[in-house]
This record gives sequence, C-alpha cells and structure tokens, in this order.
Amino acid sequence: MAIKELIVGGGCFWCTEAVFETLRGVSDVESGYANGETLDPTYTQICTGATEHAEVIKITYDDSIITIDTLLDIFFVVHNPTTLNQQGGDRGTQYRSTILYTNEETKEAAIAALEAAQSDYCDPIVTTIEPLKCYYKAEAYHQDYYRQNPMQGYCNAVIPPKLAKLKAKFAKEIE
Repeated sequence: MAIKELIVGGGCFWCTEAVFETLRGVSDVESGYANGETLDPTYTQICTGATEHAEVIKITYDDSIITIDTLLDIFFVVHNPTTLNQQGGDRGTQYRSTILYTNEETKEAAIAALEAAQSDYCDPIVTTIEPLKCYYKAEAYHQDYYRQNPMQGYCNAVIPPKLAKLKAKFAKEIE
C-alpha cells in the first residue's frame, strides 16, 4: 500500500470534491487554491481572478486500490476539459482545467491521460499540466461542501449530473 496525492482543478472545487469523495481507495479530498501569486489567499480574493490561483482539490488515495490512471480518466470525464477558464456558468482563470504535478511519474501519467482523453472530445483539450508551485487549503466551510449542503441550489443543479457521469462509466470505482 502506498498513499499518494494528486492535485487537479476542473472548475468549482465543490463539484470535483463531490465526485472524488465517492471513490474506493480515496481517503481524503481537500479543496484548496494553487499556483497563484497571493500568499495564503481567501476565497473572496480567489473569486476576483486577480490572484491567479486555480480552485483545486488534493486527492489522497491508496494506489493499491485506485490508480492515478483511473483518477485521471475520471477527471477527464466529469468536467469539460475543452473550455478555457470555464466550467458551465463558472468563468475565470480560477476555474481552469489543470493537473499539477510534484514528480515525473505524475507528469507522465497526466500527459498520457490527456492524450487518451482527446479522442472523446471534438474540441482540443485545454487542460494545463504544470508543476505545483504553491498550494493553500481552502477555508473550512468549503471542505466536504456538497455532503454538508446537498440541497444548496448550485450544488443541486451542477453536481448530480457529474455524479451520474461517474456512475455510468466508473460504477465499480464508487464506494
């Protein structure tokens, strides 16, 4: 058993967190901010787009149960990696599609997953694959947001379709 981490951004972190929290082998999903210029930013600052951070999730997983390849395949299915700085109605650089790596293994897996996923999309994938420069945990009220607020309007409209995509293609990976 080896516990590993993967940091990805695919739009609103409430949405991606909700998906990855349901997977076997994933022990934790933490919402945060990455690769911006402001030290220890707040959500209010992030929302302006001026900090250059992306809303991301840090996935902690057991790679003997779920592999990085499966996690990346799921990542490319549950968000639209072809829209630049946008997921649905969420617009701004903080919503960019990105995979952040801290080692060559993750970088290579990300490149391979992106290349494989491209055949599922007509438009070019715009997901960036870049080294992790900085990461800050988001405020406590953002953690496990969907679990705590399933009837919140945004969550109720945006997250269930993502969970349906997950269930349709990756049912055996769900706890």
